[in-house]
Amino acid sequence: MIIFEKKKLERDTFRKLREEISLDQRKNVVKNVKLYVDSFVKQNKNIGYVAIYWPLKNEIDLRSLKDKISLALPRCKDKKVLLFFPWDENPLTKDIEGILSPNNFFSLSHKQISMIFVPCLSVDKNLIRLGYGGGYFDKLRMDKNWRNVPCIGVLTSNCLSAIPLTRAEWDIPLSGYITEKEIFV
Repeated sequence: MIIFEKKKLERDTFRKLREEISLDQRKNVVKNVKLYVDSFVKQNKNIGYVAIYWPLKNEIDLRSLKDKISLALPRCKDKKVLLFFPWDENPLTKDIEGILSPNNFFSLSHKQISMIFVPCLSVDKNLIRLGYGGGYFDKLRMDKNWRNVPCIGVLTSNCLSAIPLTRAEWDIPLSGYITEKEIFV
């Protein structure tokens, strides 16, 4: 079986598990993310933007962080390019993947982003992330400057993989993950 087929089976398995997530589990993941962000802000006086995602398909919703800190949202462009833009008061528009995102004039650089939270279908003990297969985050993180920005997976504990996930040569390990049960960063 080739990598793409294996990953498709893994995605199907973890999508089903994610559909079983309770509202309490989701709230507790958000609570732990907020605890981590608060701790990070206390330790780092010059915090820039924190990059999150617009939640889709039962993903954990981190948008309430906007009350506390400056947030950036990704925008998918042609050729699997992912750019981050400040989330300001301007209306959001759909990107090429149909996801709501800012469409500002300037994108943020790796120097302006303090950390990136990414949605995960699953993460394994090697910090390999299983996403939807678009490759946007991995392509972004191929650049060593972006790879140096902490990239933290967000998921519930029932979606942590007890066995190693299928890893392609382009898969770049995360910096850690946060679930409703633990902060592993």
